[in-house]
Formats: sequence, C-alpha cells, structure tokens
Amino acid sequence: MRPLLKAMLTLAAVFASTFLIGRALGILTRDNVQAWLEAASALSAATVFALVVGLLFVDLFVAVPTLTIMILGGYFLGWELGTLAALAGSALAAFGGYALCRRWGDGALRVIVRDEEQRREIRATFERNGPGMILLARAAPILPEVTACMAGATHMPPARFALFWAIGTLPYAAIAAYAGSISTIDDPMPAIYAALTLYAAMWAGWMWFRRRAARSAGNDHSIIQS
Repeated sequence: MRPLLKAMLTLAAVFASTFLIGRALGILTRDNVQAWLEAASALSAATVFALVVGLLFVDLFVAVPTLTIMILGGYFLGWELGTLAALAGSALAAFGGYALCRRWGDGALRVIVRDEEQRREIRATFERNGPGMILLARAAPILPEVTACMAGATHMPPARFALFWAIGTLPYAAIAAYAGSISTIDDPMPAIYAALTLYAAMWAGWMWFRRRAARSAGNDHSIIQS
C-alpha cells in the first residue's frame, strides 16, 4: 500500500499546488465563481450551463470549489439542468484525467517510483482498492482527480472506471444541484445542510474503507508470513 500512497500523495501535492497558486493570484475563488455565474445568468441559461461545465472541467488542471459550483449550478439552472451540467463537467474532468494518464501515466509513475517491483505493487493494490477509492473520492477536494489519474495510469478498464465513477458522482451531483435549486440568497440553509451532509457521509464511508483496507492488508501479510 505504501508505494500507492506515495504516488497518490505526489499527485495530490501537484493538484494542491495549483489550488494555492490560484488562491494567491485571487482566481477561481468562491466569490469569483459566484460573480461569474451571476453575470452569466443575465445572458442565458445556456451560458450558465456552459460555464458550470467549463469550470468543473478546469478542475482537472486547477483546483476549484467543485461542490460550490454544483450547488450554484442548481441555484441558477434548477435541479434537472444543474445536475446535468454538474455531471457533464465532472465527467470531462474525470475521463480527461483518465485518458491523459492512461497515455502518459507509466512515464510519470517511473519518475515517482523508480523500482519496477513497487510499480507492479501499485497496480495490484489499486486493482484491489481502486473501486472503493473512486466511489468515495468526493470525500475531499483533489481526490477525484487523483483517483481518475491513478485509474488511467494503472490501466483500469474504462468501463470499470466509468461504473464506479458514476455510482459515486451521480448522487453527489444530484443532491448538490437539488440543494442549490431550493436555496435562495435569503435562505441558503438547504445548500449548507446538503454540503455538510455530503461531506459527513463521504468521510464516514472513507473511514470505513480505510479500516477495511487496513484489515485486508493485515490479513495478506499474515498469510505471507505463515
């Protein structure tokens, strides 16, 4: 598990650096995103839809407040269109990262982990634990992009990645968009409650997954020793 964690933490550090740079430059902040969407809403729903999709796709390269964007998408577009925009943008980011890393991920893994045996261990470990990681990736910022890149770099079958991505992302996007659709400037509480509930549920799932993975690793180690 350690080589996999090393690779994922390295990727996370790269994505985190883009977030820090964005914050330092004052771009892609929550206030900026809200101002852009408000300006777009004065033009047309199609403009808002395209902006939501574009902002979520940009998350592949520069970390953005994805949950805020999904909630605001629901607020400006309504539940149905907001959910569709959230899914479209998230899919572009996820499958874009998957495709890029499937093509060039082997080279990146060689730079991060030089030992071939450890790289084989990364692929085997992600094959076992990757589905759970993809399912629960929305528990924290940056994790969705990291897991998508790892899925591509380890050559997880596209259909398998798509299945677990959809199971983890569809309800998340739908709940966020719905919360935004029933919120108002004067009453933002539905959106706040939804955000807290989503993060609490995802973190609970993530903690359960970590314990399960740790027990599995312990059992495998005991079998090897015996």
